[in-house]
Amino acid sequence: MGPGDVEDEGAYARAGGRLPGDPVPDPGLGLGDEGQPTPSGPPRRRRTPWQVFVHALPVLLIAVAILYDVLTPRYFTAGPLYTAAPLIAAPIYSRRGTALTGAAVVAAVVALQIGKGVIHYVDSLTELITIATVAVLAVLVNGLVRRTGERLVSVREIAEAAQRAVLPEPAERIAGFEIAACYEAAQADAFIGGDLYAVQDSARGVRVIVGDVRGKGMGAVAAVAVVIGAFREAAEQEATLEAVAQRLERALAREGTRREGLDAFEGFTTAVLAELPHGTGTVRIVNRGHPPPLLLYPDGTLSALPARESALPLGMGELGVWPDRAEEAPFPGGATLLLYTDGLSEARDARGEFYDPHARLAGCAFRHPATLLDLLAEDVRRHSGGGMADDMALLAVRRPRRGEQDQCHEP
Repeated sequence: MGPGDVEDEGAYARAGGRLPGDPVPDPGLGLGDEGQPTPSGPPRRRRTPWQVFVHALPVLLIAVAILYDVLTPRYFTAGPLYTAAPLIAAPIYSRRGTALTGAAVVAAVVALQIGKGVIHYVDSLTELITIATVAVLAVLVNGLVRRTGERLVSVREIAEAAQRAVLPEPAERIAGFEIAACYEAAQADAFIGGDLYAVQDSARGVRVIVGDVRGKGMGAVAAVAVVIGAFREAAEQEATLEAVAQRLERALAREGTRREGLDAFEGFTTAVLAELPHGTGTVRIVNRGHPPPLLLYPDGTLSALPARESALPLGMGELGVWPDRAEEAPFPGGATLLLYTDGLSEARDARGEFYDPHARLAGCAFRHPATLLDLLAEDVRRHSGGGMADDMALLAVRRPRRGEQDQCHEP
């Protein structure tokens, strides 16, 4: 993709930005179509061939059963096919559709029994009563399935609300910096876990945090809320990034006294804090046992920002005291700072090989951080086959510059 081919984020998405080694996508199948008019209402998902077949299966069963009854002697019956049709319709059709399927089955059986002259036989009458009973039960099952689905939708909405409350989406632009965040839960339909991110503007610069709380479940979510709440307050009040880290340490120590069991002694949070001073092309980093951030430069090169001195995760201050020291690095215009949790770097493929973001992103440059995170999340899903073992939080901060365009240089 040449540098002159893209002029905005929508065009770049349509051009199909790709990571090294990926096939060139069809120009008509980009990441998005921001430049095209968007139809009102939610997008309609196309059904797969298997979904189409399952949806048509009750009708096919009725058709096959009728054909069987017509072509076979009168003492042969397709009763099992007739009973299967409304039962299959119950979880996939509406209540009306399920009732119509049952009515169609009963009507077909009555008509065929009359046509064969066997409706007055005891076996035929028993079959008819059985099929009618199954049709009524299918309607009842449909109502149960619908109520269960409504409860699941309600639970999903509550989970989404909890995520927005605990991990609110940062603004796309803060103090001149372009911001994007992404959270990928390892468990299907889970919206929040032990990973966290936050962005806070202050008088001394934009301060950000990405972290990973030990453990899972509601205990980890509670710790996430404590860390983010303490971070936002400390980022506003503390003069240095080191002091922000110490405030988080004390907040987690207080939280630990309210915990029970193993978490009271082994609860901790790995975290990396960054400070982007206003008006200077630098970034300051404090790393507390977390994967090092990556700095992606406009020419496609990138570098890791590892801590020169190891430090314990937050919440483990009782095991030793080391003074936090912020490390400074250049952060030029057009560069993007990528912070992530170990759900990214520890994602494995079918052969057990870890995902290497440094190798995968080498040679790529992105004008928009949201594009970077979309491609990165999709790439790690492909690498792991969609079976991620841990949650993943991504946060990208870009210092914009004028006169640049998206590009991806092949290695």
